[in-house]
Parts: sequence; C-alpha cells; structure tokens
Amino acid sequence: MSELKHYTLPLRGLRDGMHTFDFEVDNHFFRHFEASPIKEGVFTVQLFFDKRPDLIVMTFQMDGKFQTACDRCLNPIYLPIRDSHQLMVKFSETPSEEAEVVFIPPGSTELNVAKFIYEYICLSMPMVKIYDCESEENPPCNFKMLQYLEPETNSESEDQQDEEKNDNPIWDALKNFKKD
Repeated sequence: MSELKHYTLPLRGLRDGMHTFDFEVDNHFFRHFEASPIKEGVFTVQLFFDKRPDLIVMTFQMDGKFQTACDRCLNPIYLPIRDSHQLMVKFSETPSEEAEVVFIPPGSTELNVAKFIYEYICLSMPMVKIYDCESEENPPCNFKMLQYLEPETNSESEDQQDEEKNDNPIWDALKNFKKD
C-alpha cells in the first residue's frame, strides 16, 4: 500500500476550514486491491475536506468509467459512473469504522483515503451493467446478439402458436370448463 502514499492527507498543520483535493484513479490504483471487481477504469475524484476542531467531513465526488461486460450483449463496454458519497471522521481513543463514520486516534497526523475512494467507486457500480449506447457514434454493442433478445414479430410464428393451442386437448377441456 506504500504505492498509494499520494492518497495520504496531512491532518497536522492543516488549518480548520474547507479544503479541496483532486485525485486521478486508473488501472494501477485498482491492482492494489485484492479481488477488485474493476480491472480497468479511469476516474477523477474530487474530495471536499471540511476540517473542524472535533471532526472532519469528507465528500467524495467521482466521475469516470470502467470496463465490464454488457449484461445485454456480453460485449466489453466502458460503463460511466458519476456519484457522490460523504464520510465523517471523528476522533476517539479506540479506532473503528461504522457505515458513514470512521474513528481515528486524536493524535493522528495523516489519513490515507485510498481505501475510501476504492470502496465508494465499487459501491457506485450499478447492479445491471447496461447503458444507452445507441446514441454513440460507434456503439460497442453486439447487435447480432441483441436480435436474439428481441421477441419475434413474425406473424407466421404467432399463427403456429395459435394452431397449437387449438389442437391441445387441455385447452379444449378448459374451454368446456368455462361453459359449465
């Protein structure tokens, strides 16, 4: 994790008030996290760092894209992500973490935010990995694969299905059941 040292923010010597830090996240960053769901991606992260005497409020704004397989056509796509997350850092004798609060010792001189950036990017990944790529000049989708997903509009196949229903003795019995 020493390679992620430039994600370390100084706490001592930083005066109270609002500060802004900008980070560039790329493939090299994601390699430092074991079993990362993102192997290839590029993000810009803007961190608004509000230091107060008793706590720190950090707002992470992320914008970028990562490579994944499209859930519709299975082709590789770059899925865009734009999201924002907030984290509070409080000082406590016993360091721990909760959902949106991290507790650090009162004498801490620095704070590494790489783990938080990674977690928030992963949390921003959508469950369904598709997007409106038809508006792009060269859409990455496999249109041949998408044809298999579209319902057939061939009226001949609908006629065959209707005939099968009419020849089925179960349907005849159900029609008679309704009459009784």
